[in-house]
Amino acid sequence: MKLLYLIGDGMGGWPLEELGGKTTMEAAHTPNMDELARTGLVGRAQTVPEGMQPGSDVANMSLLGFDPATYHTGRGPIEAAAQGLDLEPDDLVWRLNLVTVSKLTIDGFMRDYSSGHIATDVSRPLVEALQEKLGNDMYTFYPGIQYRHLLVQKEGALSDDAKLAINPPHDITDKPIKLDLRTISKSPFLWDLLFEAQELLEDRTVNNSRANSIWPWGQGRPLSLPNFKETFGVEGAVISAVDLIKGLGHASGMEVIDVEGATGLLDTNYQGKVNAALTFLKEHDFVFVHLEGPDECGHGGNAEEKVEAINRFDAQVVGPLREALKEEDTAWIVTCDHFTPIVERTHTMDAVPFLLNGPNCEPSDVSEFSEKSADSTGLKLDKGHELLAFALEKFGMK
Repeated sequence: MKLLYLIGDGMGGWPLEELGGKTTMEAAHTPNMDELARTGLVGRAQTVPEGMQPGSDVANMSLLGFDPATYHTGRGPIEAAAQGLDLEPDDLVWRLNLVTVSKLTIDGFMRDYSSGHIATDVSRPLVEALQEKLGNDMYTFYPGIQYRHLLVQKEGALSDDAKLAINPPHDITDKPIKLDLRTISKSPFLWDLLFEAQELLEDRTVNNSRANSIWPWGQGRPLSLPNFKETFGVEGAVISAVDLIKGLGHASGMEVIDVEGATGLLDTNYQGKVNAALTFLKEHDFVFVHLEGPDECGHGGNAEEKVEAINRFDAQVVGPLREALKEEDTAWIVTCDHFTPIVERTHTMDAVPFLLNGPNCEPSDVSEFSEKSADSTGLKLDKGHELLAFALEKFGMK
């Protein structure tokens, strides 16, 4: 049996007046997910444990079956795993955004957590320049993709810097940065690095993008996860545009499939992801396909674009996979990692809707796949990291 695990990142949300009281999931045209829900088992899962931040790092770790309360060390370490960085146990790995702030002062605001979704071919030279000018025995800059990069602090896990609680920049869009600057000021070396980076980014001979500051956050020790195949008995792969998912895959010994043209945005290479999943499933039994688009549109506060992102997820990923595998023995898990409500423009703690479609899944008597229909069934997994094991057992694969 082939198991497809399809994730619309940030797809869940709250009702909106501009959509006639519907959520973006309800407003979207999703005949494929609706059909899988009508003929399958529908419920909710709490992917973010109480007391943890509702980030994609925590939530996707849950979806892959690993308890974040046990294994999560930070956002940066997961993305470092994607790059295969050679790290020491006491290194502190920071996620480093290239951001746009109104000004880097206590009366400044976070204007854009992504510097206008800066392209990788623009951001990479900037991070390389930061490393050349500011890298030293303590700090090393590593370029990633788009606005997402890494900063490794040598033996930083032994310092008080490991305890600094700096807000993810997407959580404070158009909000003051005063409290975060006060937090960063507790680390003299990090404080100096922040302003030295700003000075370099202000040099128009080096930088013509909207990025005018770095933003370190999500720090932690290097990540270690159990082997996925040994834990769940299936050999799997992850397909995603973002290093976060690739890092979880690398750390758990899964195959990580890169797809040319996968951007994490509305214009991603949907067909490439579908083709990659189908190719992998010819010889293997499990694939985790992640789409970032709905989440990015949620952070942007654009309901129309988020509805379109969900439309495309259904029409260009779920639909083609169903058609290609209609003669195959298949099972399906479809869900999101967390909510990204338009009005909040960031992640929330809401339990996410999920559907299971396959053997032993008695239909839940719903007409569509949405937050409301999932809530109506009364099925809720309070520990979201148990969803995968629950599905495998239901499908007879464990």
